[in-house]
Amino acid sequence: MKIEELEAERTWLAFDPMRQLRPHLTSTGFVKLVNEVQRPQGYRLVGSWDGETGRVVAAVGFRESSSLAYGRHLLVDDLTTMPGMRGRGHATRLLAWVEREAKRLGCAQIHLDAGTHRHEAHRLYLRNGYIIPSFHFARRL
Repeated sequence: MKIEELEAERTWLAFDPMRQLRPHLTSTGFVKLVNEVQRPQGYRLVGSWDGETGRVVAAVGFRESSSLAYGRHLLVDDLTTMPGMRGRGHATRLLAWVEREAKRLGCAQIHLDAGTHRHEAHRLYLRNGYIIPSFHFARRL
């Protein structure tokens, strides 16, 4: 299993796992959105390769952020693994990679949101030392 950051020219490698989490995106739309909108805002993308297929089967997208409540922290926007590859440690290793990067950058915390229906993801986060410090509210406009 290899984990490494994907620069702009390799964004497309993360599309297959990301479409599991964001099915409304096309491959072209995903690459364009990440490279033209999100990367300029500080978004970074890291992939986890399967040793047998040589393909990215899990990915995490995150960015540095700062707030009055949390200080300097990393915000995980996206973390996903291909369904057939779940349970093999890809997401756990990606979370460990993000934690090392957060420490390297001097961040005090890591934050992420998970949909209320994503029970497997909740178990993963809790097993990896994450807590549920608050509710996240949203309003559609």
